[in-house]
Amino acid sequence: MAKARGRGKPVRRRDKKGGPGSGRRKPCQHCRDKVEQVDYKDVTSLKKFISEKGKIRSRRITGSCRRHQVQIARAVKRARELDLLPYVNEGGRDDNPRRERGDRDR
Repeated sequence: MAKARGRGKPVRRRDKKGGPGSGRRKPCQHCRDKVEQVDYKDVTSLKKFISEKGKIRSRRITGSCRRHQVQIARAVKRARELDLLPYVNEGGRDDNPRRERGDRDR
């Protein structure tokens, strides 16, 4: 006779035990300060949203809402275009540069 399945208590895949990802999201810094538009000329505040390599940090890391994250990305791109922010930071160099297609060790 076949074994009956689905009897008893259902198995939970993940138990919320209050690990590092639990808790409430931190509120958007710009919403908290009631900022309507992110200014591309405010370089010191824009540097908080850029990684060491010069990449724009994601919403998940910065804690920004969708509306302000779009404005941050646009402001960073404008500031880069006007040479207020670097495209790549000084310390963002690779130690192991990629090899060209024809460069192979034999």
